[in-house]
Amino acid sequence: MPLKRGREPWGKSHQFRPLREACAAAKIAPAVSFHILRHTHASRLAMKGVPMGVIAAQLGHADLKMTTKHYAHLSPSYVADTFRAAFALLGIAFDEKVAVFTPAGTVAA
Repeated sequence: MPLKRGREPWGKSHQFRPLREACAAAKIAPAVSFHILRHTHASRLAMKGVPMGVIAAQLGHADLKMTTKHYAHLSPSYVADTFRAAFALLGIAFDEKVAVFTPAGTVAA
């Protein structure tokens, strides 16, 4: 549990009230919570292509299972990277000259 300046554990009210007051002052309705901010942080990291291991460490997850379950679908290259990593195990050589297929009207990442 996080410690505040006086070395006492943070209580729910130490986080909730200041954030609620800040949201009121900024006219943010409904008010956000630390859980929403945490989820947004992890989601934005995933959308920017940050590795799942880094996101898991940021969130304090013990392994990748929870992180992957909730955030991998947001990562633009997660599935492709996972398959490429397994190619050698499957005896498949990856040819860098292969073009990435994108449906008409979209741009490859």
